[in-house]
Amino acid sequence: MKYPKPLKVGSKIAITAFSAGVPASMHARLDNALGYLAQQGFELVVGECLRDNHNYVSADAKTRVNELMGYLLDDTIDAIMPPWGGAIAMDVLSQLDWEQLAQARPKWIIGFSDVSTLLSAVTCKLGWASVHGTNLMQLNGHQQDPLTIGLFDHLRCTPNNSFTQFPSTHYEADPLNFVDFPDAGFNLSTTTQWRTLANRESSKRFAGRLLGGCLDIHMLLAGTEYFDLDAFLQEHPNESIILYFENGEMPPAAYYRALQSIKLRGWFSKVAAVLIGRNPEPLAKDSDWTHVDALQYVFADCDFPVLYDVDIGHQAPNLTLINGAFAEVICNDAFSITQTLI
Repeated sequence: MKYPKPLKVGSKIAITAFSAGVPASMHARLDNALGYLAQQGFELVVGECLRDNHNYVSADAKTRVNELMGYLLDDTIDAIMPPWGGAIAMDVLSQLDWEQLAQARPKWIIGFSDVSTLLSAVTCKLGWASVHGTNLMQLNGHQQDPLTIGLFDHLRCTPNNSFTQFPSTHYEADPLNFVDFPDAGFNLSTTTQWRTLANRESSKRFAGRLLGGCLDIHMLLAGTEYFDLDAFLQEHPNESIILYFENGEMPPAAYYRALQSIKLRGWFSKVAAVLIGRNPEPLAKDSDWTHVDALQYVFADCDFPVLYDVDIGHQAPNLTLINGAFAEVICNDAFSITQTLI
């Protein structure tokens, strides 16, 4: 893996929305988040593709690509952090100059949801480690849970070293509105419980390299050059893989189809384990089927561990998961995940 330089005071972070931008009603929250980064000692480079949002995006695809390419090729920049995800970041993938990027110094790209579209692409195509974790718009001085405030501590980790995370105590089932509460922290009101899918006796400890992201997108990218498990395995022969997914918008039946599409590609025969994030979507309107039922159907004949309700995705807080890092997960009486930058 090609790990970007560890972040430190003075590291330069570029802010650009290659997916959804930030409408005027949430500029106060954006300024709050940017202020938080500055308080951490980072130097900020704030792009033009940021403070507008129209038809799902901050600007037209060409403008977003040009700004993103400029930051990716600028070797004075250490990290790129969009404000949040969105819906159609896929439209930038084919327009990026991947040959040029292969010659650039790796940068941390940080976020989740639609941001993970680019995360998986740079990991699979360039071998860069990338960061599935808290989005910029979720950061501020009032947010003090260990997973969130640990983000930049983990990105200070140097190659060949490790960091360990534990489940949150509570998660945010009903987030506060950033328009009405621009300086709000998370509304952490619901008890967290990571769970192991039934009949998985082998799931006390497992390890492998991490790869994954938002399932809504990755079910469509799977098998393309932008999310290619076979190519990733060729780069890491004789190593195990831990896939992880989180659900953005899918109800149980669509969620089942998405996971089943991954399974039909044969991917679940090549992994050591699967981690599944919490599901924010309600129950099906015409059935009592749940997301857990969908998991049971998909993984019924699989003999690897499956953890679900993990701190991944759209119900904060989020683990910092580094695509490409070697992870060891322990799930005895308590859960933990240790990532090593090797």
